[in-house]
Amino acid sequence: MVAGYGRMVFRLHDCHSLKEKRRVVKAIIGRLRNAFNASVAEVGANDIHQRAEIGFAFIGNDAQLLNAKIDKLLNQAEALGLAEMVDSEMEIVHL
Repeated sequence: MVAGYGRMVFRLHDCHSLKEKRRVVKAIIGRLRNAFNASVAEVGANDIHQRAEIGFAFIGNDAQLLNAKIDKLLNQAEALGLAEMVDSEMEIVHL
């Protein structure tokens, strides 16, 4: 069994309240969940209006396939255009 997981950090330029941030973060999470059938959630920076940290995870049996899926997820998250991705990290673990 192989687990692939990671974290993305976004800068939200036009968010001046937590309500605006929540709208953008929910949109990002919803689109990524639907497109990749992955576990996706906000994992940090909950009280900062212009920063969002979103984590994701995949489980499978092929490390190369997971790596490709993670790359596609990161590319799509950036291509959504809802926020600027400023950092990302990922790890693949064989269990």
